[in-house]
Amino acid sequence: MGRAGRAAIAERLPRLRADWGLDFVVVNGENATSGAGLSPAHAKTLLEAGADCITLGDHAFDQKDMLTFIEQEPRIIRPLNYAKGAPGRGHRLFTATGGRKVLVTQVLGQVFMKRPFDDPFSAIDQVLKSHPLGGLAQAIVVDMHCEATSEKMAMGHWCDGKASMVAGTHTHVPTGDAQILPGGTAYLTDAGMCGDYNSVIGMDKAEPMRRFITGMPKARFTPADGAATLSGLYVETDDRTGQAKVVRMIRDGGRLEQSGL
Repeated sequence: MGRAGRAAIAERLPRLRADWGLDFVVVNGENATSGAGLSPAHAKTLLEAGADCITLGDHAFDQKDMLTFIEQEPRIIRPLNYAKGAPGRGHRLFTATGGRKVLVTQVLGQVFMKRPFDDPFSAIDQVLKSHPLGGLAQAIVVDMHCEATSEKMAMGHWCDGKASMVAGTHTHVPTGDAQILPGGTAYLTDAGMCGDYNSVIGMDKAEPMRRFITGMPKARFTPADGAATLSGLYVETDDRTGQAKVVRMIRDGGRLEQSGL
């Protein structure tokens, strides 16, 4: 989320990758550029910091240069059920450490979203049927980008046993329900943002609070630029089955870690 979130990734991800021996890292970067989309330059920053793949979201093409850059950079994944004819791809099979194959895909939810995106459940079902877990893909990562927690939970159960992990993104607030579902899929309703939590979901507090109190806008939203917390989800999987063995929420630095959360 904005400059603070980019700095958290650039400064801390290389250390976490080395210390934890991470084989594959996915970063949701759709708010990395001023809170609205992702520019090619900032995409390069995240990839150079150690991201193997970047997912986007409903703001996928707010930065117009992404329309062409995504065709040149296969490590960026846009939502699977975005507008028909959108550039880029909604899923891709990557090669991780040791030659293991990791499928990454993302879908947009429909509840409370501003645009009527295509049905995410049928879209993800087609991809998972063509990439059975434990077959060509040793691990499958699903980014469920949507507003409603119920829709995220439904997607987790829909993918249970067919994906290694389902992590929700979009609402910027980390949830406390990390778990392994009965079929072996790691699940978290929202991974939270990498950004300054002394904010209103990553934005400087003044303008959102003014609009809530008065109902009138006065200025543009600007990302908060204080100490950022790197938030996310850590998952260990079984190479044979692709099922999750360990799941743990990540809080590194910033206000949340200082508060003991």
